[in-house]
Amino acid sequence: MRYFIKLAYNGTAYHGWQIQPNATSVQETLNKAFSVLLNSEIYLMGAGRTDTGVHAKEMYAHFDFENPFDIPKLVHKLNSFLPKDIVIYQIFPVDSQAHTRFDATKRTYEYHIHLFKDAFLQEQSWHFTQNLDVDLMNEAAKLLLNHTDFQSFSKVNTDVNTFDCTIFEAYWTQDGATKEGNKLIFTISANRFLRNMVRSIVGTLVNIGLHKITLADFNAIIESKSRNKAGFSVPAHGLYLTKIEYPYLDD
Repeated sequence: MRYFIKLAYNGTAYHGWQIQPNATSVQETLNKAFSVLLNSEIYLMGAGRTDTGVHAKEMYAHFDFENPFDIPKLVHKLNSFLPKDIVIYQIFPVDSQAHTRFDATKRTYEYHIHLFKDAFLQEQSWHFTQNLDVDLMNEAAKLLLNHTDFQSFSKVNTDVNTFDCTIFEAYWTQDGATKEGNKLIFTISANRFLRNMVRSIVGTLVNIGLHKITLADFNAIIESKSRNKAGFSVPAHGLYLTKIEYPYLDD
């Protein structure tokens, strides 16, 4: 039997999702917990990778297991066994061919910026103190929908076969009427994302908001297919994977 897991995690203490030598990852932590509680070697396949320090409000993974087990009981045990920064929401059986990574049709990320110092957001949002032209940043974000090749925003020396992505939406919202409450959130949805793509897009849009580059410059950066032309990569701790969609799962 194949099972999907719906989960979330605060990525502050982890070196990303994927298992790696000499570093604690979310995947490794989950593998150990499932293996102990199911008394069998369990390997989880995630819907994607998140980098060091990146958070996930919604993540899916799957595993195979032949013996029957009590799903609600396992969910309860896992949430007691796992660290406080990882939570399991659901475990449910799926078709044996279902795949959390390859079957996902849409992924959504948010990037959070707070504009006034907040003692409770230091690891969950990027503190940025300069004035930003949010309207202009939104005009630039709309231009992303006119393109499919995003090599300019991809980490170099990556092992992907294509830099093509279909972006469905990209926009900024501003929350809070007072200075103390001001928060910017960038939301972007696509069928797939390249490594470091969202963080480098946000960094380039921030340069738009600072009037360091123009909308024409932004368009030229995308068309250049050169990472050196794009802006800086914003800190990981402001980034959240917020939603993953599958054609056979309801919202």
